[in-house]
Amino acid sequence: MGMTMDSQNQEVWIGVDVGTTGVRAIAYTAEGVSVSSSEAFYPLLTPHPDWAEESALQIYEAVEEVVKKTAAQLRYKNKELSGIALSTVMHSFAGLDENKEPLMDMQTWADSRSAGIVRDMKKDPDLCRKFYERTGCPIHASYPLAKIIWLKTYQPDLFGQMKYIGSLKDYIFYNLTGEWVIDKSTASTSGMYNERTLSWDDEILAYAGISKEYMPPVVSTTYSHALSDVAAAKLGLPKGLPVVIGATDGVLVNVGIGAVNPGQLSCTIGTSGALRMLTKEPKTDPKMRTWCYNLVDDVWVAGGAINNGGMILRWGRDKICHYGGNTLESLDIDPYDLMTMKAEHVEAGADGLICLPHFTGERAPYWNSELRGMFFGFSLNHSRSHMIRAVMEGICYCLNSVMVALKEFGPVEDIRVSGSFTKSQLWLQILSDVLNEPITLPDNSEGAAFGAAVLGFISSGKLKSIADTAELVHAKKVYTPQAGNAETYKELYSIFEQLYDNLLPQFTAITAYQKKL
Repeated sequence: MGMTMDSQNQEVWIGVDVGTTGVRAIAYTAEGVSVSSSEAFYPLLTPHPDWAEESALQIYEAVEEVVKKTAAQLRYKNKELSGIALSTVMHSFAGLDENKEPLMDMQTWADSRSAGIVRDMKKDPDLCRKFYERTGCPIHASYPLAKIIWLKTYQPDLFGQMKYIGSLKDYIFYNLTGEWVIDKSTASTSGMYNERTLSWDDEILAYAGISKEYMPPVVSTTYSHALSDVAAAKLGLPKGLPVVIGATDGVLVNVGIGAVNPGQLSCTIGTSGALRMLTKEPKTDPKMRTWCYNLVDDVWVAGGAINNGGMILRWGRDKICHYGGNTLESLDIDPYDLMTMKAEHVEAGADGLICLPHFTGERAPYWNSELRGMFFGFSLNHSRSHMIRAVMEGICYCLNSVMVALKEFGPVEDIRVSGSFTKSQLWLQILSDVLNEPITLPDNSEGAAFGAAVLGFISSGKLKSIADTAELVHAKKVYTPQAGNAETYKELYSIFEQLYDNLLPQFTAITAYQKKL
């Protein structure tokens, strides 16, 4: 969205999008115009195989930094800040002490150390289905439920010291406002929140060895509380400035890119990837392939996230093409542009080379942390260029497997895309061909930050509902399937599915072997 002239007294909210490895704060008007922005980054810690942690304090300091810088830019432009609204990544967990400070680094969605816990739980299919139908969360290592059980099992002393269950969202909100609550969206991504009764599920909490006393009270995603005096002083902002707790980044993408009507889907490829559609009530899949999370009180989001998106192309950049380091940067060449050029010289289907990009296990639709990546179909004519294209195609095959499940919830009329992959016209065309559907590239690529700001505008009464964003986001370009390519991908996708089905014992065996190394 481009800049336009607006009046100095126009309402402006900062949407704070806290991601896996970085945070961005963007100030928006209610018309969706971005006024100022700032970003900061922090490391993902991987001290052991299958561990993926971050420092909650380090992330909060990054949030303070970007909010402070973005607010300063507003002052320079003589614009008044109306409030702050939050978006955070899903499925984070840290045990907190009596002062609500983390006892440990925070486990992220990518942490799969609890895969063994999940394997044991899945020995009781009735239990898994019961928990899924109540919470909308399939049993998987990404969810805090499994993470808490892992802590109780393998670090009982630390578990015993824990007084509260924390997520990234409630930790940030508590430090900004002094109030310890969690939004309905983040609660619904925990695997412990009953989406039918709209409360923490006593039976599931007991299964994890905790009770409601550990859990923050659940509030609406448009819930607002005043910025604390301490936080206001540190940020240089007015005391009492409203802070809206917001929702999770995945569901806010739909709002940010205007996919807010029936039949509209959002498709994202960033570090990971996801497909999502809005529903009026919690929806679960008889085959347990999809999840369902809250967006606002009367709107839910059904979908599926894949573990392995752009991170696999980055792996290809560093390990296959060796385009890392400063060599290309010094020549002012983007390594991904070079990789795309190489992949463009390869026909659709990569001459029969198929990539299963399950390098970090998989979430939807398989929910199997024991999957591993592979290239299938190598012959002597295959090159690095084929591997690059096969990675792009394999990630799109994964998204198509989620699309198959979502189409059973209702017709698909519009697919809007967001994420870093939208910089590649080739990748966008591949996605359209694999899904065999038109896809729309909107003129706003910062979905979650704008989505958070929208919740701020709703909280203040400036906007009535998320549906108001439908007219604010417009199509920048539409990609349509190319018939010949779509046929090629239909044939190869069938083989892709068979590889998963036929190699399940081997995936389990190689994962067990790797854990011994």
